[in-house]
Amino acid sequence: MPSTSSVTDAVSRALDLFLDRMRAEAGDYGPEGRRFIEAAARTLSGGKRLRARFCHAGWSAVARAADRRAAEPEALWQLCASLEVFQAAALVHDDLIDNSDTRRGRPAAHRALEAEHVAARWSGDAEDFGRASAILLGDLLVAWSDDLLEQALAQHPNAAAVRAEYGRMRRDVTTGQFLDIAEESAWSVNPFAEHAERALRVVSFKSARYSVAQPLLLGALLAGADLPQQEALERFGMPLGMAFQLRDDVLGVFGDPALTGKPSGDDLREGKRTVLIAFTRERLASPARTLLDEMLGDPDLDDHQIAALQSTVRDSGALDRVETLISDYAQTADRALSGAKLDNAAVGELRDLARAATARVA
Repeated sequence: MPSTSSVTDAVSRALDLFLDRMRAEAGDYGPEGRRFIEAAARTLSGGKRLRARFCHAGWSAVARAADRRAAEPEALWQLCASLEVFQAAALVHDDLIDNSDTRRGRPAAHRALEAEHVAARWSGDAEDFGRASAILLGDLLVAWSDDLLEQALAQHPNAAAVRAEYGRMRRDVTTGQFLDIAEESAWSVNPFAEHAERALRVVSFKSARYSVAQPLLLGALLAGADLPQQEALERFGMPLGMAFQLRDDVLGVFGDPALTGKPSGDDLREGKRTVLIAFTRERLASPARTLLDEMLGDPDLDDHQIAALQSTVRDSGALDRVETLISDYAQTADRALSGAKLDNAAVGELRDLARAATARVA
């Protein structure tokens, strides 16, 4: 079983080969076009490669159940790389939608493009340029993810199944992103008792599926998984994906900037209507709830106000309730692997990934 670093290295090599080809084909674009290609390439550096690791683990669980010595095909690394490019596209658009200034401790893509406009001393509004360019940058990355996917599936016997699941993943993420931004506006007219349920639906479609469940299933389908294997991996991947995103929501409010690469309390400034916020509102008296609603989504919240909101969330018991949910989802996922017709070493890798994805670091 390859180590985490060897999986990451193999995916990085696949990405580097692809980027070399994109650069070689960019000659006719002129200097601005080549800079655009480099901006896209920069979005692919860093990160935990979590989706690639789940994809690899899904392939291993199925392929090595049939042949313990099965070697990873190049198609697997290209599929893993495709998922990482799609993730980069989602992050570019997500930061733009959320007006986030940073990503992984660096300027978000739209801010970096804005800065290039300023540095080049071009005319027009630099901020408008950065935002418009980031939309196109995300679109380019989606196209690149398709290129890598088709490269992986060329003449592959399981291409149809993988392609169908990949298409479903893209539809789910796009719709989930819309549900997320809709909830930031629609919460005020929806029944109070439905807020947590609606937030969990956003978690499911925007993140849980494409972060864990679908990469896992894509790797398994590439390896030719039968229906019982697919069902076992989906029973594992969905609750784990829910736990993963709930952990991310906790970090969005309480996370250490040195670990998250984003300012502490960023989700509060962005007005994210997460499960954490829904649980908080349930326990607040009307005046305190009104104050929370007024402060949530204010981009100018200072550190003192962020600390006050963090205390409100913690004192309401919402944080403890979300931590319990995370634990329950993780335990449900773990039980799904018991007795499944999957490679034992790969199952161990999946359990290690589950711990890493839901670790409490806030």
